[in-house]
Amino acid sequence: MGRLSQRPLLVVIHSLTTLVSMFSYGLLAHDNAAQLNRSYFPSGFTFGVASSAYQYEGAAREGGKGLSIWDTYTHNHPEKIADRSNGDIADDSYHRYKEDVNIMKEMGMDAYRFSIAWSRILPNGSLSGGINQEGVKYYNSLIDELISHGLQPYVTLFHWDTPQALEDQYEGFLSPNIVNDFRNYAEICFREFGDRVKHWITFNEPWSFAVGGYAEGFLAPARCSPWESTKCDEGDSGREPYIVAHNLLIAHASAVKLYRNKYKARQKGKIGIILVSNWFVPYSNTKSNRDASERALDFMFGWFMDPLTTGDYPFIMRVLVGSRLPKYTEEESKLVKGSYDFIGLNYYTTNYVDNLPALNMMNKTYTTDSCLNKTGMFGPLSLICWAASSWLYIYPRGIRDLLLYINAKYNHPVIYITENGVDEVSNGTLSLEEALKDDARIDFHQRHLYYIQRAIRNGADVRGYFAWSLLDNFEWMDGFTVRFGINYVAYNDGLKRYPKNSALWFKKFLKR
Repeated sequence: MGRLSQRPLLVVIHSLTTLVSMFSYGLLAHDNAAQLNRSYFPSGFTFGVASSAYQYEGAAREGGKGLSIWDTYTHNHPEKIADRSNGDIADDSYHRYKEDVNIMKEMGMDAYRFSIAWSRILPNGSLSGGINQEGVKYYNSLIDELISHGLQPYVTLFHWDTPQALEDQYEGFLSPNIVNDFRNYAEICFREFGDRVKHWITFNEPWSFAVGGYAEGFLAPARCSPWESTKCDEGDSGREPYIVAHNLLIAHASAVKLYRNKYKARQKGKIGIILVSNWFVPYSNTKSNRDASERALDFMFGWFMDPLTTGDYPFIMRVLVGSRLPKYTEEESKLVKGSYDFIGLNYYTTNYVDNLPALNMMNKTYTTDSCLNKTGMFGPLSLICWAASSWLYIYPRGIRDLLLYINAKYNHPVIYITENGVDEVSNGTLSLEEALKDDARIDFHQRHLYYIQRAIRNGADVRGYFAWSLLDNFEWMDGFTVRFGINYVAYNDGLKRYPKNSALWFKKFLKR
């Protein structure tokens, strides 16, 4: 997990709390949501929980693992993490995975989405450094444990943790060299685990990785932040996010092609990618504001979904970014187009959008391409307005509207909701008993599931829902200052796990 605010070009995102019509609509939704259980969803619909390697595993220097950019970033720049923490230990799921699988089984979950740490398989990121058999053994054990408990593994190959060796060698995703190294890494995973893994995800949230790491500079590798001039000599936020996204999409499509040509027929699995998007609501029903909302979606979701479906970037991006946006060769366009069996969708929040006059900026950055300026207001379109993180405004209807938009614009893709969740502050002031009473999180999941069910009824092909997250965990730049887990982790008491009320609610919801 790890969300970023988004304020696209000629757009201001307004701070409003409620609208009367939406308030009354929300009350109706709440009443209906309370009646939901798994029987309201199609047969075979998958319910699961999600995690990622750096946020959960720990064992950062155990088992032959090499360093990732997050190992380096958190140790070299602890001031960039809210509590100066890191993922060296995290939830220690590397050693406690059997306990965590039992927790999922006890709740009645169908599946577990986790990521493989690239540098745990290839310590220096490439085949030249050899395959770490201890890493292969660990993931084999985790997968076997899941299957023995009736849980399906959904495996993400990359969740933002580029091997540091590749960052040092050729600057990671800024170089096209990453394509071959990622494809080789993916093939090891297909070969070693594909007899049991039937759902592969190449990349998690390429938008967050490109923008957070190369434009706004607060996610690893923390290149250029446009409002921190002291860092801007380390990167070029006018070009780098687009280069990274381009190389990432080529790497994704190359891995998909390999899987389809060599493994899919025998292993009978599916492969896709996870995209993140807010939903954007026009501030008023004018054409200019409707156009502004469409631009917002193109700069966040269409940046990746358009190439996957048409072989090229959205028209508005080509116009506004110009020559700084890489161009697909004919061969690349053909490779990327159609390179998915399903789309994972991570949804958390919604914003209002208002049109703004064009700016004639001399210094082009991703920020000036996609937003007015950093002081443009953004804020809640929310009935509850409850979340620890300032970016997370709760608007459950947004997930339905986003699903129906994707369904209509992108030709009815198969979709899994691969992350959805809400956090609370972790400041040590609550007793354990108080911390387990997360009834607002129950309300959050109830309402979002209600609107997902409505989207399915209206034609969206949604096949599953993964809550973020199984456990409280290291939340990137927020460290351990917020908690997204439906199970509590006692960081100061041996990392003991305790079910929150939301975990007990899921157990009841999922009971067959």
